[in-house]
Amino acid sequence: MTQHNESSRPSIPSSPSAGVPGTPGAGPGQQVTLRSPAELADALPYLLGFHPTDSVILVALHGDRGRFGGRLRLGIPRSGEEWPEVCDQLAETLLTGSSKRGNRPEGVVIFFCQDPDTASGQTPQQVMERLRPFAQSLRRACGRLDMPVHEALCISDGRFWSYCCPDPRCCPPEGTPLSLPGTSVMAAAATYAGIEVRGTLREMEDRYAPLTGERAEEQRKALDAAAFAMVPRILGGAGCEPVRQETLALARTLIDRFDGTPPLPGRPAADAGDDSLLTDEEAATVIVGLQDRLTRDRAAEWMEGPRAAAVLRVWRALARRCVHPYAEYAAAPVTLAGWVSWAADDQPEARVALSRALAADPEYVFAQLLYRACNEGLDPEPLRQCLRQERADRALQDAVRAEVERLEAAALAASATSAVPEAQGTGGTRSTRWRTRPGGPAGSTGPGGPAGPAGKPRARRRSPRKGDCSREERPQ
Repeated sequence: MTQHNESSRPSIPSSPSAGVPGTPGAGPGQQVTLRSPAELADALPYLLGFHPTDSVILVALHGDRGRFGGRLRLGIPRSGEEWPEVCDQLAETLLTGSSKRGNRPEGVVIFFCQDPDTASGQTPQQVMERLRPFAQSLRRACGRLDMPVHEALCISDGRFWSYCCPDPRCCPPEGTPLSLPGTSVMAAAATYAGIEVRGTLREMEDRYAPLTGERAEEQRKALDAAAFAMVPRILGGAGCEPVRQETLALARTLIDRFDGTPPLPGRPAADAGDDSLLTDEEAATVIVGLQDRLTRDRAAEWMEGPRAAAVLRVWRALARRCVHPYAEYAAAPVTLAGWVSWAADDQPEARVALSRALAADPEYVFAQLLYRACNEGLDPEPLRQCLRQERADRALQDAVRAEVERLEAAALAASATSAVPEAQGTGGTRSTRWRTRPGGPAGSTGPGGPAGPAGKPRARRRSPRKGDCSREERPQ
């Protein structure tokens, strides 16, 4: 299926972000009733956590009061020929995802969000008309599955239209302006609940977009050098573990550096500041090292705690360094960013990141599993517990290994001390007494004789004495 943007994979937020008003799971004091198309349009960014762009969004409704349930978002397909097939898939996906949680949708609200192409002189009303067949096809697809569409809205360039209301008195042909940001009842409830709208979807995706221009060329050279030096060691077997240790050690250094440098205000400035905190060589080393699965899994253990925000910033910065032709390498750091976000219950960021990871490498299994689990509303805590246990087990193994090495070193040192030759003499003068075999002057024979080389007496073996800690031969 060809999609309008590369990260527009279907996502079903099974439950809204914590505290979203008017949704299942929100407290009684946070319930909000939306009575008109205008209020629905104003509520959309708060339901998703961002302003969707080039997207079709389906929201499941439950019960007599039409409580919001699961949501599904997909990039609007570029070609109208794909719309019928896409509509069937969207309706089936929403039904399947909601039914898995025991909440079959009793109705659906649909949003189409796309701004006009100003370069071609397109108007918002033309966008609405172009998408009308898509809306009709999707309404029919939902109806065939007994999920009636209660409202279908098109939002474009600050205005909205209803595909369901034919009354021009409430839904005029020129569209209705959206409320000013922060002035709707939903905005007030969201502010009270501490919900933040992140900006547009495109702005969120840009945080993972690769660098361009001269900086991209310098980073490419660093990636070429790192791949040439590290990949043979990773694939060689014996050198893989040292590469893992070097990669993780450098990643920890970067996290320390980011943690000690607060981000600048504003997303563009913050990302630019983070980009300046690491060199091309450092970024290339960690990016190539993370292509090893075990290295990536160990890095996934850094998903919580006071430094989780710095970890997320590092993964974002590394994703921006995955320039062409290393775009697929971004799957590892972007998936880690999605995992940190999901573990922190930041589902909008997690879905955007995991969608970007799958756009970089559709076959990346870790991203596939996390994306599916996130969309199905699974709790990340079991995976967090698993990673915590792996980290604890490895720490215990490292401690045992260090203790064994210490004991072996101590035993070796004691053995070396007890192997010093017997000393005779007085007054501090030490002399070594050698016993030689009889046979010839001074007990020696010619070359090859029983006493060894000519003039070289051979030490005599003796049985170890009681109390000796070693059975090594000692000179007498």
